[in-house]
This record gives sequence, structure tokens and C-alpha cells, in this order.
Amino acid sequence: MNPVFRLAVVEDLPALLALEQQCFTTDRLTSRSFQWMITRAHGRLLVAQRGEQLLGYAVVLFHRGTSLARLYSIAIAEQARGSGLGKQLLERIEACALEHDCAYLRLEVRIDNPAAIALYERNGYRRFALIHDYYQDHADALRLEKRILQHRDSRNINVPWYAQTTDFTCGPACLLMAMGALQAGRMLERREELQIWREATTVFMTSGHGGCSPQGLALAAARRGFRVRLQVSMAGPLFLDGVRDEHKKDVMRLVHEEFMAQLGTTDVEQVLGGPLDLPRVLNDGGQP
Repeated sequence: MNPVFRLAVVEDLPALLALEQQCFTTDRLTSRSFQWMITRAHGRLLVAQRGEQLLGYAVVLFHRGTSLARLYSIAIAEQARGSGLGKQLLERIEACALEHDCAYLRLEVRIDNPAAIALYERNGYRRFALIHDYYQDHADALRLEKRILQHRDSRNINVPWYAQTTDFTCGPACLLMAMGALQAGRMLERREELQIWREATTVFMTSGHGGCSPQGLALAAARRGFRVRLQVSMAGPLFLDGVRDEHKKDVMRLVHEEFMAQLGTTDVEQVLGGPLDLPRVLNDGGQP
């Protein structure tokens, strides 16, 4: 008899908790967590049932205002493993995400769970980040992503998503995504996000952290073996207007001058001024 798939209800709580105990030794969902997901979460909790027996569940959460969905948890009862139930739950979760206009589905999985990793990769999920010390027992996690909505004008390059982990590393996060798109299998890690920021920042302020200059980011990419074309609308260091102290402005100018000197020793192509003809770039195969 084929399993029946449906939305979970509060009456499923005992069976869900029993399944959680059977499948996981750490990071278990509690009764309160399950109840929230069933009654109030912006997401879906699907269960697979045969007769009176709960064989598995999967939770997908949606992020308001974004095209991202997250597979929060999936569990398969021991007696149902190897039957294709995991694939069936994934397909239904992806369908739920599509109904909510999501283009991408992301998930985390323990790095020491090869069976789960194989399931996801067989079904089109791509590794794009390694997160250290993610679980309660300090195990690392792989972050995977799948594009579930294919636009008609979808380009050949699949750009992995990486969310910046600080308020001041938007540039390094963008560079990580670009490098991940151009170099298949490249891990997007926080340690490199912060390292690129250290290499590329020029800002010197009384408080807070500074952002990155385009020259610093170009150098960071070139050091990692990428061919770079740098186009800027103005010469000189950015963000000077945000600093009042002349000594600090001098430091920023010196850092910028050193970046320019280093760029002169590389094959980075530099373009000053001129409009960036985005329609032409996109028509030529460029991808944001």
C-alpha cells in the first residue's frame, strides 16, 4: 500500500516525537517546536502515513519577501528507509515551495551523514558552504541548494546563494557567490568571507567596521586565480565623506594607493568611468 501524504495536525504530535527519537540523537525537535510548525509557522509540515503508522515527515519554511525556502528537517522511519520515501517527500516539499513562489530550496545536513548527502545530491542539490560547529554536538554541516524554479531566460551559470554573516561583508559575500559560480565545487565559508574583508577594506572610522573597496575586492579575486575586469565610476578612495578626522582620511588614502600599486603588478583590467551597459553585458552572457 502506497503512503498517503498530508499536512500534519496537532494529533500527530506523539507519533512525530517518537519518530524524532528514533531518527536523531541530538538537535531533536520538541513538542513545542512541532506544535509551532503545525499551527503558526510560515511553512509546511508534511507527513507520510501508511495505515495508522507515521513513516516520515518533512518541514519546509518560507522566508517572507524572498525567493528562498528552507528544508528545515526531514525524517524517515527505519522500516521505510530504502523505499524511495525520502525522494517522494523532497518532491512534495519542492512543490510546496513552488506554490509559494520560491525559486530556491536550501538545507543543512551533517557532514557525517553520507546517506542523506547522497539523497540530496541525487535529487539535484549542490553543495555551496561548510558551516563549522553547527550542531549541538559540534559537528559540521554542509549547506546545499537547489534551484526549483527555472525561468525561461535562465542562464547557464548557476550562482550559489551565500548570505553575508555580518553587516559589513556584503562585498566579500558577493565575491564568494561569484567565485562559487565560476568554480564548481568551491566551498563558500565564513572564514574566507572574513579573510576577504580583511584584504579588501579601506575604511577607518571611530566606531564600527568598514566596507570594502572595489580595488581591494579585485585584488582578492585576482589572488585566488580569477581573471578580473574592474570598472569604477570615480578615481580615488571611497567613503572619505563619512570620516571627519584628517588623520584617518590620510590612512584611507594610503591604503587605497597601496591597492592601486598592487593592481599595477597584476593583469587586472581597469576601466575608469563610462556607463556599464548592462543590457549588452547580459545579452553577451553576463550574469549578475
